[in-house]
Amino acid sequence: MKKLIIAGVIAIYFLSISAFAQVKPNLSANNHTNTTRTSSVVPDANKIRETPKPTPAAANAPRPVMSGNQAWGNAPITNLSERPRIAAASSKAQVAPVKNSTAPTTVSAPTALSAPTQTYRVGVGDILDIQIPDSLSNRSTLYTVADGGLLDYPLAGAPISVGGLTTEVIAQRLRSAIKVLDNPEIKVKVRDYASHTAKVIGFVNLPGEKVLRREAVPLYVVLSEAMPLGDAVSVTILRNGKELPGVNLADVNSTNQTVIDGDVIKVSGQGAASTTEYFFAGGEVNAPGQKSFHSGLTLTQSIIASGGTGRNAGAIVRVSRQGTDGRLTATEYNLKNIQSGKAQDPLVQKNDRIEVSRDENR
Repeated sequence: MKKLIIAGVIAIYFLSISAFAQVKPNLSANNHTNTTRTSSVVPDANKIRETPKPTPAAANAPRPVMSGNQAWGNAPITNLSERPRIAAASSKAQVAPVKNSTAPTTVSAPTALSAPTQTYRVGVGDILDIQIPDSLSNRSTLYTVADGGLLDYPLAGAPISVGGLTTEVIAQRLRSAIKVLDNPEIKVKVRDYASHTAKVIGFVNLPGEKVLRREAVPLYVVLSEAMPLGDAVSVTILRNGKELPGVNLADVNSTNQTVIDGDVIKVSGQGAASTTEYFFAGGEVNAPGQKSFHSGLTLTQSIIASGGTGRNAGAIVRVSRQGTDGRLTATEYNLKNIQSGKAQDPLVQKNDRIEVSRDENR
């Protein structure tokens, strides 16, 4: 019995030792596990920092467009100093298109590119309006281009040559010539045009010289000022002694032909003989000059064709007619009596000279 008890005690003792030995390795294993887990964090973190190599498909895939904030968050930055460079590159990429879209375009001088119908070169007799916005001077801003194309502008010192120049170029020359002001802003424009003219004769109500406001002006613009008569059918332009192809007034597109300084515009009516027959009006009429004549024209009709009587016109109209001997004979008519029906409205003949008198009481 005692042997059994002793054997049982011995067995319990060894079982206890075995259990203790099993518990201790487990503790050691737990410590080893913790150590391994702690040390394994570093390799994992390093793996996160590494930039993965893209596969061929990913390398060829288009990269998404990122804003500045997205570039900061998604870029694989290994050095903190790289952040400013990436931000600057992103900002530059965004700003560049705006800068290019608003960049000024270099334009050549208008005198080199503009058509003659859009250009005017100043000449003798033109009146220029020269203004300096910052100037407090009370002087007149109007200056006339003198003979030789010279402009006498006080602030410029000596007269400068402006003949044949555009207002833009004149402003540049004045800016360079003025020394009393520091790079002044100067505005120049033509106030009154006088140097470019074309002469209109023939079947028009208002013949004479017409001022051109450009180097070349469409024919229809000049004709609108001359007011062709109802029986006007064609126009011939004489330029430098040469006759240009005729213009049919019935063809609206043909009146786009340009007129330049020095041209003579001859408006013809129906019948070759009628184009050389005229009468002449003067005195107190609104549109004096050479007028086209046709058979059956009366005195009052000829005055209306001359623009009517002026505000200072008197009642007496003198008609001078050349006789076969070359001498002029004058006949006076009372216009008021003719208009009231008290006197007959006489017929006018070709080459008659009609002069409306002035009322001396006005």
